[in-house]
Amino acid sequence: MNIVLVEPEIPPNTGNVARLCAATKSTLHLIEPFGFKLDDAQLKRAGMDYWQQVEWRRWKSWTAFAEKLPANARLWFVESNGGKIYSAAKFLPDDYLIFGRETAGLPKQLLAQHRENWLRIPMFNAASRSLNLSNCVALVLFEALRQQGFAGEIQS
Repeated sequence: MNIVLVEPEIPPNTGNVARLCAATKSTLHLIEPFGFKLDDAQLKRAGMDYWQQVEWRRWKSWTAFAEKLPANARLWFVESNGGKIYSAAKFLPDDYLIFGRETAGLPKQLLAQHRENWLRIPMFNAASRSLNLSNCVALVLFEALRQQGFAGEIQS
């Protein structure tokens, strides 16, 4: 699986996602600009010593990222108000799960261009604006892995 963070702003969230990617052998794509420096202590602390185990790429922009995507890449945009609940999607092993900034989400233009692949995580309290970014990534990623039978899981 591929996890894409578009313009992440909060270092501990990105560090937690990196740790999740290490544990699941998912590739992490970080799209600039960032709301922090990559040498941020909070980023490193949240990712602990897992950064060495993460396959990750840094991209200067969404355009630079999109230009390098394989022709058959399947992109899933996770954002509130999506037309489909995330668990209704049929995920494949090389899919890209795309998440936006903590304060603003994904760019509206990007969502409009990919309306058919716009997923939401259900919310039950109208007063709650959103879930934590790293929690959202974990929810959707583990649903995708569940659909694939948790292939590659290490048994103790």
